[in-house]
Amino acid sequence: MTEYSVRPEATRDAVTQALGDKVKHITIALGEVTVQVAARDYHAAALILRDAPGCQFEQMVDLCAVDYSDYQGAAQEASRYCVVVHLLSISLNQRLRLQVFAPDDDMPVVESINDIWNSANWFEREAFDLFGVVFEGHEDLRRILTDYGFIGHPFRKDFPTTGHVEMRYDAEQARVIYQPVTIETREITPRIVREDKYGGLH
Repeated sequence: MTEYSVRPEATRDAVTQALGDKVKHITIALGEVTVQVAARDYHAAALILRDAPGCQFEQMVDLCAVDYSDYQGAAQEASRYCVVVHLLSISLNQRLRLQVFAPDDDMPVVESINDIWNSANWFEREAFDLFGVVFEGHEDLRRILTDYGFIGHPFRKDFPTTGHVEMRYDAEQARVIYQPVTIETREITPRIVREDKYGGLH
């Protein structure tokens, strides 16, 4: 942080005042402010954070999802999927991390904030593609990194590392085809060479 940056305590206080009872948790760690809101308040809170005096987070820098299953020590209230948004106020030179947990693990849904920051468009598509988080109100929510026929969401912790199918080009059919994964799980033990006089040593 530069000497011209707003102190994190001042950012925390401004965010707390602006959001009021929409704040579930707000913390400062390593000089960074993180605020958590409920899914029902997510869109409204994002709009306030963009426009409220003392906040003025005009730019959304990043948005991603997190799978908290089997995550030790996380204050995540038993919810599995979290959407994390990083915001920047250019006018006030301050940053904020906004968190929202999807209330339903089986069908994680939160509102889209693409109408507030249009930079959220591709980030929300990526979080949908890789984690399966649905952004309600997104006008073009479709996969962005995996193939159109891809099954599942590869960044979920229960997704197999080998995947479900593999693809290859078939010269006879002159097209790409999908087939069951042919990788066999095996344990590889490194070979250790031991020689009595290896390297001239006795």
